Amino acid sequence: MAKVSSEQLGIEPIGKLLIKQAVPASIGILVMSLNVLVDSIFVGNWIGSIAIAAINVVLPVSFFIAALGMAIGIGGSSIISRALGSGDKEKALKTFGNQITLTLLVTISMVALGLYFVDNLIPAFGGKGNIFDPAKIYYTIILYGVPFLALCMMGNTVIRAEGKPKFAMVAMIIPSVGNLFLDYLFIYVFDWGMHGAAWATTASYLLCFGYILYFFLSKNSELKIALPHFGLNAPILREIGALGFVTLARQAVTSITYLLMNNILFNLGGEAMVAVYAIIGRMLMFAFFPVFGVTQGFLPIAGFNYGAAKYSRVKESIYTAIKYAAFVATLVFVLLMVFPDFFTALFLSDKPNLPAEELAANSFVLEHAPNAMRLVFAATPIIALQLIGAAYFQAVGKAIPALLLTLTRQGFFFIPLILVLPNFMGELGVWLSFPVADVLATLVTGAYLVKEIRTKLSN
Repeated sequence: MAKVSSEQLGIEPIGKLLIKQAVPASIGILVMSLNVLVDSIFVGNWIGSIAIAAINVVLPVSFFIAALGMAIGIGGSSIISRALGSGDKEKALKTFGNQITLTLLVTISMVALGLYFVDNLIPAFGGKGNIFDPAKIYYTIILYGVPFLALCMMGNTVIRAEGKPKFAMVAMIIPSVGNLFLDYLFIYVFDWGMHGAAWATTASYLLCFGYILYFFLSKNSELKIALPHFGLNAPILREIGALGFVTLARQAVTSITYLLMNNILFNLGGEAMVAVYAIIGRMLMFAFFPVFGVTQGFLPIAGFNYGAAKYSRVKESIYTAIKYAAFVATLVFVLLMVFPDFFTALFLSDKPNLPAEELAANSFVLEHAPNAMRLVFAATPIIALQLIGAAYFQAVGKAIPALLLTLTRQGFFFIPLILVLPNFMGELGVWLSFPVADVLATLVTGAYLVKEIRTKLSN
């Protein structure tokens, strides 16, 4: 790959630059999303729909610990982008060293706690009845690899902050492809069941970590840190914490959402209803990959140009990112409105002579998931404004509005809605909570963003 300088973030035309940043990010997220999707299809076809529900129960715990690395990564990368934009490379180096130290300290501690409280956490997140045993198997193995995943997530955001999206893309592709190959080997060939699914995922984290370590040790990275950079620095930690808390809070709310959804849906329809949500959750991860790619591409552009006081370029990047993201979100919307039955059927086994319990679960999922999917994705065309708006405040280091806007959809609107609407509308109330929360969050974010553009970015 050709050597790329972070200075190009402040020079190249915004449209061209955003495509250059967003396309590799989208490809990387696509591959990761396909990995999650195909992994779930493999598990559903080779182990069963209850196994999908078991993985869905584990995700909030393991993802929350991994999100600690992402939070530290995004918080520190905002500092790095602005430091590189203003020419302060020493601050960028010190920030990166602090990110590594903090990620290791925090995630290893959280893994130890997660393993100690395993029997309490799994039922709390909806791992009840037939779901508990496979969920415990998956959870225990996955947790050993989570510190490596956290380091990968942290490192990936730093690679983007350097303005090298192609390397970040490769870092996302390697573990995804590896996981699919190992899924086939461990589940289908070796017949290891849930153990195989878990070890395939854990091994994929190690592959990703190996590549990211190679990147930073090679000549491709501008950030050549030395031992003194690893020493914790209080002002940098405070800034990482303030900005990273936005991402961490978002993932914490996501984990709470999984906890509530799994328990509410289990009470409404048992294990099969949890499997419906698990499938929709996989589609949420997969379907929005191009929107998230545009958001990831937007972050370093906005951060670098804000640090360089090029406010007209920041404003242009906001408008361009919203336009691109809204276009791809609308395409996603059309596909899911037209083909929900097709996407649902992908996750279910069509093998003959399935046990009666599995046949009943599959029938329930096929009956309930398509309509639920249409409702969940009903407001998809407008989410671009909410995602880009919240990302802007994080990119430019404004922690409080970034935190509030990040929590708006799930924390302020969605969680109250799912606690109230199902009491009056049952299952329908659960799925209606998604588009209602999307609309309300977009209105709030739009108001904040318009005010910011008119005041700060019009100078």
